[in-house]
Amino acid sequence: MTLRRRYLVCPACGSGCHPRDGWLGLEGFLSPQARRLVCLAAASWSFDRASSLLEELCGLRVSDTTIRAAAVAAGSEVRAWQRNSEVPAALFGAAEGDVEFSTDGTSVNTLQGWREMRLAIFAKRPRGPAATPAQWDDRELPAPAVRVLFGGLWAAEQFGPQWRAWAGRLGIGQTEEITVLADGARWIWNQVEQNLSGAAGVLDIYHASEHLYAAAKVLYGEGAADVSAWVASRRQTLLCGGVAALEAELAAEERGLRSVSKRGALTELRAYLRPHVPHSGYAERLHQGQSIGSGMVEGACKTVVGKRLKQTGAR
Repeated sequence: MTLRRRYLVCPACGSGCHPRDGWLGLEGFLSPQARRLVCLAAASWSFDRASSLLEELCGLRVSDTTIRAAAVAAGSEVRAWQRNSEVPAALFGAAEGDVEFSTDGTSVNTLQGWREMRLAIFAKRPRGPAATPAQWDDRELPAPAVRVLFGGLWAAEQFGPQWRAWAGRLGIGQTEEITVLADGARWIWNQVEQNLSGAAGVLDIYHASEHLYAAAKVLYGEGAADVSAWVASRRQTLLCGGVAALEAELAAEERGLRSVSKRGALTELRAYLRPHVPHSGYAERLHQGQSIGSGMVEGACKTVVGKRLKQTGAR
């Protein structure tokens, strides 16, 4: 349907307008529903591809420049709403579950070159049924009842203070209520110590497993059958007794090795795990039906960054 509306010009000052725009709810070039479609397309594809697909799917002819302008404006509105609205705090406060915090970073290409984009999530997750260390990967963990995600092209020293500000904004009065689930990146735990002091920590079990696999491949060779068995055994030690128990096993095994490369692999693994002795209470969390992985923020990085911002030619 084509709608034609009258354009009036003031003879005194020369300014003009479409008088019906206010009545129709129009702000600028796009109607509210067209703006919504444009922003959904912009969040899914590159601006030029969004332009061609919108015309193909619904006959909406919008240039990539208009799509870019609409998306940037909507992004600013979203950020302002997220920071100033009382709704996120109200929904977060009303939700049931334990407070979780996860963060991670990944490189994206910008007009100024490759930079680190960092994301963070505050969530509340209800507890699931009790599980044993042997059931760690088979249990069904409840989905988060609420999530608040934020991020940007921030240095670690800039991003960390935002965590504390967001905790206060969401009504988290004591950082002791928070459990941080993250990989072993030093910047994360340094910022946790500075900005979420007192929060409990959990080293993501999947990242710990990746380091176990890396060591096992040096010990037994790429593709060897013993790799999986060694990892499964050492991971059970980690899940049952934490880093302290695994450290004792690895130290004993390292003393029995003659190969410099194999000893080096275990030394490197122990160095990675050692700072996380207080972050390895897996057995207790499993028994209480709580999470032991940071998959929530890993998935966010793949969705927000990998699928959208790392497309070919994207900046």
